Amino acid sequence: MFNLKKKDLKELDFILLFVTIILSIFGLIVLYSAHGGNLRPIASQIVATLLGFCLILILCTIDLDFIKRSYLLVYLVINVLLFLTIFLGRGLDEWGASSWLYIGPISFQPSEVAKVGMIFALAAFLDKHKFDINDKFTVLKVVIMAGLPVALILLQPDFGTSMVYVFFIAAMIFVSGISWKWIAIFGELALIVAFVAINNLSGYRLDRIQNFLDPSRDTSGSNWQQQQGLIAIGSGMLTGRGFLNGSQSQYGYIPEKETDFIFPVLAEELGFIGSIAVIILFAIMILRLVNIAKESKNTFITVTVTGVAALLFIHIFENIAMTIGLMPVTGIPLPFFSYGGTFQLITLINIGLALSGSMQKRQYDDGILEDESIQIIDSSKVRISKRKLN
Repeated sequence: MFNLKKKDLKELDFILLFVTIILSIFGLIVLYSAHGGNLRPIASQIVATLLGFCLILILCTIDLDFIKRSYLLVYLVINVLLFLTIFLGRGLDEWGASSWLYIGPISFQPSEVAKVGMIFALAAFLDKHKFDINDKFTVLKVVIMAGLPVALILLQPDFGTSMVYVFFIAAMIFVSGISWKWIAIFGELALIVAFVAINNLSGYRLDRIQNFLDPSRDTSGSNWQQQQGLIAIGSGMLTGRGFLNGSQSQYGYIPEKETDFIFPVLAEELGFIGSIAVIILFAIMILRLVNIAKESKNTFITVTVTGVAALLFIHIFENIAMTIGLMPVTGIPLPFFSYGGTFQLITLINIGLALSGSMQKRQYDDGILEDESIQIIDSSKVRISKRKLN
């Protein structure tokens, strides 16, 4: 399980690690402001952050090729948790979905835990079937494996989180080498499902779509949150109102300012300059993750890091876009900034997997390094030969 011989410290992506540290600190500072300068409410966030960095250190010593063998167990556990959440979960009245499980004094969101588990399990499965990924039976297995957790999350019902799963799962399948024929079929099915889903929306979900299409609609009711967020972002101007001095955020005009709408707190108090600085840091993080995935000769690591990059990207894009009116409002948190110990811990674990992958880029099988060379025979046939290296 722990095999430092497969790790190369010189290959560790220090830029990704440094950006992660900066964003974590920055996020805690903004969250402290969102809580009105009160340190006690963010104590659990600080603990989750410290624990997350400890897990990053541990993950950087783990042999990823060894632990991927346990992917079926991981997949089983996450689906059991998601299944239990449907019947035992709480939060339907407060947040519109029964997304929380309580075990004694401990509460967590299984859908957040399942994100890292799903990335890990699906990457291992795709790696196992990398030479027959376009076989129709393999494709069927992938669809079933990917669809089960999404379906369980939809039953909570948590439409926003399920769409996050669809996005990073699609990215992982795309880089696994699946043919354009299957991509076209999946794309058509996705459009049909989306059309049916949108035409059957009701309640607050329908309100969010209508508010997105008409920003002036119901500004004192269902559209209050987004309108107040936009006012906060606009009032920040270039340099912001100053730390702990945002009128919209400090006087409670923005609902869920500690979680989904924390970006307006940042924009109001630190202005355009602070907002752009954070977006640049996020962009560097995503680019470093993409670079790790591209450079890796290990299929499992390539697909895993692609999943991590896609997961972080959709969270960042959707959260910021919804606060500035470019997307409908959903309950999608902003990585490193939104309050939530489970989400913070899982985000850092995902980064840990990517950092571990950056140190272990080559393909190993039963302790023997394999160098894959691809020889083009003709325009339609590809022969993959493996040369074993000592």
